[in-house]
Formats: sequence, C-alpha cells, structure tokens
Amino acid sequence: MAAPLSVEVEFGGGAELLFDGVKKHQVTLPGQEEPWDIRNLLVWITKNLLKERPELFIQGDSVRPGILVLINDADWELLGELDYQLQDQDSVLFISTLHGG
Repeated sequence: MAAPLSVEVEFGGGAELLFDGVKKHQVTLPGQEEPWDIRNLLVWITKNLLKERPELFIQGDSVRPGILVLINDADWELLGELDYQLQDQDSVLFISTLHGG
C-alpha cells in the first residue's frame, strides 16, 4: 500500500477562482493501494477542493484544454501527463490560459 503523500497544489491565471480564490493548498493525499498519479489527483481535487463550475477545470478525466499543468516547475507533457506518479513534496501548478475579452 502506498503511504500518504504531502503535495502542494497551486492554481493561477484565474483558475483559483474555482477554488474559493485560494491559490495554494498544502494537501495530504491518503494512502491507497496503487501509487498516486495525476489522474487520481484530479479526481481528489474535484471531490475535495473544487468549489464551483467543474466544467471550467475538468474535461473527461483530464484538465480542460487551456490549463497549463506544471509539476515541480516542469511541463507535465514532459513527465507523462496523467500517468506521472506523484512523489512526496511534489508541487503541482494549474494555470488557466483562458481569459475573457
């Protein structure tokens, strides 16, 4: 069984408005059978942190197009996207690049 993980989850570029305006969240993910990956983290965020309009953050089992995801300051596309296995003390940043005009 995977041990609990402490992870920093941060939202920017307007995405924080979906999370009561709170940009940084220090979260402890509970231990579970399989290792935590970004796919599991998105489900956890949707259930535990997201306060409104999930359609502006989630599309299917991933983030909406237009949301940049950085893991420890690196583009998640370089790290396996949804399959990246989280490590203790990782930092995951979601930045919305969608702006009204």
